[in-house]
Amino acid sequence: MKTMKSGRLVSVLWTLARWTILPATLLAAATVQANDKLTLLTSWYAQAEHGGFYQAVAEGIYDRHGLDVTLKMGGPQVNGMQLLVARKADVIVGYDFQVLKNLEQGLPVVAIGACFQGDPQGLLTHADVKGLDSLKDKTILVATSGQTSWWPWLKAKHGLSDSQTRPYTFNLQPFFADPNTAQQAYASSELFQARQQGVEANFYLFADHGYPPYGSTLVTRRAPRCCSASMTQPWKVGSAT
Repeated sequence: MKTMKSGRLVSVLWTLARWTILPATLLAAATVQANDKLTLLTSWYAQAEHGGFYQAVAEGIYDRHGLDVTLKMGGPQVNGMQLLVARKADVIVGYDFQVLKNLEQGLPVVAIGACFQGDPQGLLTHADVKGLDSLKDKTILVATSGQTSWWPWLKAKHGLSDSQTRPYTFNLQPFFADPNTAQQAYASSELFQARQQGVEANFYLFADHGYPPYGSTLVTRRAPRCCSASMTQPWKVGSAT
């Protein structure tokens, strides 16, 4: 089996994006060779937001376009950026702020696209909370990843304090048990689980309140041939080389 050179990786990613996140009518076809191998590491266990990737594998779409795609699931103990830089993955589903932080540290990474115009992250609260400006007396459950992404934004925007936070362990029982608790959530996950349990809850999508990042950013290593090209369209450089 063949492995891809760095210059060809971006061209392959363009085809990957074509069949997962972007309307086909907007994209030009990319040229790839048969058996090009690509490992995509998602940001979490299999979930609705990643459905397009799994569907493309199941229906043989990647195969028909000359891609041998291996999907690997992320999780709470998986450091996707570390695996990307170590070449254990070719593409990861990451976060805007994560990319910027790693660029500041000199790591050769680049964002090539995003699955969502806005981040699907938000805050799950009990029914008495009428907005994000009503959290100053609440305990807020924040995962480790949230401490360096959405929490600094929420804290600064609404005058909150680090002393209000407790670790979020991806278990909703603390939220169910304590009516004074709020927690991070996805509308397609934790909110759905709360409603299944009959818990009256509100969900506030951060993107609706000014949180700027895209959602589920696709990140890869920066190919040497792409270093001087526009970072917004690196696939064009890969296709031309």
